[in-house]
Amino acid sequence: MTFHNSSLKVLAAATLCFGLLACEKQKFNPADGTPKPTAPTETGDMSLVKVDKPGLFPIVAAEQINAPAQLNVTGTINPDISREVPVISLASGRVIDIKTRLGNEVKKGQLLLQVQSNDITNAFDSYLKAVNDEQLANKAYLRAKDLYQNGAVPLSALEQAEDSEKDANTDLNAAEEQLRNLGVNKNHPSSIVPVYAPISGVIISQNVTNAAAVGVTYSGSSTAFTIADLSTIWVLCDVYENDLPKIAVGQSADIHVTGYPGRALQGMISEIDPILDPSVRTAKVRLEVRNPGFLKLGMFVNATLASKQTEVHAVVPASAILHLHDRDWVYVPAGGKQFRRIEVHSGNMLPGNRQEVLSGISAGQPVVSNVLQLAATLEAQ
Repeated sequence: MTFHNSSLKVLAAATLCFGLLACEKQKFNPADGTPKPTAPTETGDMSLVKVDKPGLFPIVAAEQINAPAQLNVTGTINPDISREVPVISLASGRVIDIKTRLGNEVKKGQLLLQVQSNDITNAFDSYLKAVNDEQLANKAYLRAKDLYQNGAVPLSALEQAEDSEKDANTDLNAAEEQLRNLGVNKNHPSSIVPVYAPISGVIISQNVTNAAAVGVTYSGSSTAFTIADLSTIWVLCDVYENDLPKIAVGQSADIHVTGYPGRALQGMISEIDPILDPSVRTAKVRLEVRNPGFLKLGMFVNATLASKQTEVHAVVPASAILHLHDRDWVYVPAGGKQFRRIEVHSGNMLPGNRQEVLSGISAGQPVVSNVLQLAATLEAQ
């Protein structure tokens, strides 16, 4: 919020007057006929202020609202495992070039690495043999068909030739499919196999380096990288056993990232782990959150979960709350011409320029409706 100079003076005056409970009186100037003003009287109680005209400060009774109880927890940002995809090299061999690395963002279809593999030689050899076998079988079938039509061979010979031609064609299709799976163009074969990104996202795991072995045959694993789509992430929170009845799947959550205190996010409880950690008696609660772009894996967050249970909260005009030094205060009548400062824990803003008060005062309790008006009046005295 932006304050003008006059507003800043009012807040400064409020701080001085309410903290010290005695404001310095303006000096009387008989030349201009200004009457000598009165100032608040020091009472000895640092939270108490006494004024001469309490009627200048309108009093309102705090309203009541039934609101969901709030549960504050901490958690960390993790990838959505359903959006993690391994980058697999079906060809085993040696890595000759890596185009990306851990933490990089990649696009679907982007070249990630190249592998030199003897699997290509073997696969292309099988393909060429399948081509030759299919051509031979096809010639034999055509010859048998011609002979059968001229009555030179029985039907069984034609059927046998036809079956051999179909088998050879099946082997050829399988050999072509093997080359496609390895990423090889049958018309331009190469021992270098390109590996492309299957999805767009961020590389969160890297299992290969230049000149390293890749593939099941040499490295024992076909996974070279793992890519995660971070457009939606998980926040994993720890909730104590006695708080679990307060929450349920589908409930909303307000999330505040430690590194971005001014950026509030909305999430939803998607799962409550059925297994407790026996050492601390907590269960993992998973929140699904849309990533606006600045969330990073491993970040710490504070989450406020809306409970199934409701609580009675007080509601006061937003102008009744004084925000000072990261703390909230209200002023209540203290009898006679005195007002007492009370610290409160404020909650959500409500329609009509009202604000929840989670603790400090109760519904029905009278408060000064406009604390800045009080401060301005004190400054003018």
